[in-house]
Amino acid sequence: MNQFLEPGNFVRHPDQPDWGLGQVQSVIDDRITVNFEHMGKVVIIGSQVLLERDYSK
Repeated sequence: MNQFLEPGNFVRHPDQPDWGLGQVQSVIDDRITVNFEHMGKVVIIGSQVLLERDYSK
């Protein structure tokens, strides 16, 4: 599912709900940079974490 993410998409980290809503900043190969409202900018390895799309925004 991460392969369908693109900059501007809103996501949530399934194992870190306290990070809040995140917005995808970039997707380069398997690295997804997300800016989370309560954690800031985080680089996610897409093969290790399946981010959940949030369609509410």
